[in-house]
Amino acid sequence: MAICRVLFVIYIVLLAYFLFFSERYGRTITSDDYKYNLVLFKEVRRFILYRKELGLESFIVNIFGNVLAFVPFGFVLPIISISNRKLLNITLLSLEFSLTIELIQLIFKVGIFDVDDILMNTMGGILGGICFIICRKLVKSIRKLR
Repeated sequence: MAICRVLFVIYIVLLAYFLFFSERYGRTITSDDYKYNLVLFKEVRRFILYRKELGLESFIVNIFGNVLAFVPFGFVLPIISISNRKLLNITLLSLEFSLTIELIQLIFKVGIFDVDDILMNTMGGILGGICFIICRKLVKSIRKLR
């Protein structure tokens, strides 16, 4: 359990680095303007329609990266917090965590506040939670067979 807590902290630190400080994703460039998207699926649609112009890496990072980045959150959270083993709790905490990240990006003008990111991050948390539930059931089944 202690190892999972340490890994979770490392995950949060790495996530914060990529979301707020990574030069590779233009996070060190701040703007005087607030940048935001409040139209659901607007950016997803843009990345799908213009994937050739935007490049494969940009497409993958924006479409799949937001989901995959939150899978560890949804998977490890119920390991370190027994009270958060229900999928509803994992979903709500993923949503809250993603909203917090997006609000920090908006307030500090680093990155873009994007409702699409909130949706995809939450989906990643749900996917991680589902993986946890499946793994937990498998472990229980294996223990019963012994």
